[in-house]
Amino acid sequence: MSQSTWFTEAHAASGSSIGFRVEARLHAEKTPFQSIEIYRTTDWGNLMVIDGCIMLTGRDNFLYHEMMTHPALFAHAAPRNVAIIGGGDCGTLREVLKHAEVESAVQVEIDERVTRLAERYFPELCESNGDPRARLLFDDGIRYMRDRAPGSLDVVIVDSTDPVGPAEGLFNAAFYASCYRALREGGILVQQSESPVAHLELIRSMRGAMRAAGFPAIHTLPFPQPCYPTGWWSCTMARKGGPLEGFRERDAADKPFATRYYNVEIHRAALAQPEFMRESLRA
Repeated sequence: MSQSTWFTEAHAASGSSIGFRVEARLHAEKTPFQSIEIYRTTDWGNLMVIDGCIMLTGRDNFLYHEMMTHPALFAHAAPRNVAIIGGGDCGTLREVLKHAEVESAVQVEIDERVTRLAERYFPELCESNGDPRARLLFDDGIRYMRDRAPGSLDVVIVDSTDPVGPAEGLFNAAFYASCYRALREGGILVQQSESPVAHLELIRSMRGAMRAAGFPAIHTLPFPQPCYPTGWWSCTMARKGGPLEGFRERDAADKPFATRYYNVEIHRAALAQPEFMRESLRA
């Protein structure tokens, strides 16, 4: 490839596209579940693409991984047992295990090749895979949550791809009901919830399905994500009992680990809703 070659993902729903200048395609394969490609970019580190959709870059993945984990874990009083559904690149697992109070964290990824390629091309995301508290399970996350013992988890993080293909079943009331059952009282579910600009109807549908599953407190947190459609993304948190506005601010301020985006002020700011989201998600 020449330096003028670009990988571009067109997003028809928003009439936009996002692209990165690439130097080489490092890997390409079709697994039983999806197609995976790895590129070396000129400015954004390595790039992972699944079924033609950008999953992460080496340069900006910290935004997503930190916001998928730290708001939820600091909102929980004592997050000891955590399950990650999806998250095969292991970046979310790494952030979860920064919390010393976490006693166990299982990552349930349906496609083992995502993890093996992350270990090769994004080793910085996999540096906690050998932590004795971590368990890598390559299985169906829907079945895993369905089979969990009631009240056995404190936090469930759904780090999935878009709601198509292997991830389609992770965006409905039946799956959320299995998460609700598996969580202890006060437990938190958090799921990536796409772009507030381009996917607001999907967010509304997710929140409605979470309510139908029994979650009384739901909050959607927006954050920047340059490599995803519109450059603006979100995660949606739901708690089994109790509100979501409060969090362990002192612990977050005194966290003994480094972050690049998340801090107390970012957490507070993410709880504020832009006017268009407030109006649209008020139901």
